[in-house]
Amino acid sequence: MQLALPPKVTDRAFARLAEIGAAEEGNALRVAVEGGGCSGFQYEIKLDTPAEDDLVLEQGGEKVVVDSVSLPFLENAVIDFTEELIGARFVIDNPNATSSCGCGTSFSM
Repeated sequence: MQLALPPKVTDRAFARLAEIGAAEEGNALRVAVEGGGCSGFQYEIKLDTPAEDDLVLEQGGEKVVVDSVSLPFLENAVIDFTEELIGARFVIDNPNATSSCGCGTSFSM
């Protein structure tokens, strides 16, 4: 059985977490996958406190956490932060998604 490769978090995403002081508040960026959305699944990205069974990705004291249920959906994904004309936001580049919706938070597998 092959182990799933965890998602990667870019330096830019960790830098943004440091800018907003997430760790100072005891928070991490939670990335979760839920059923629903336009395409079958949707990402939930929010500041949250880490739970005991979370995968914790850490750099410079800042943390990104993924729960064990969401982890298989995020194998090899890249969690990034982007600033565009439409606004600044955390984004996920997920190689497992077969299609995604224009909203950027919904996908199918």
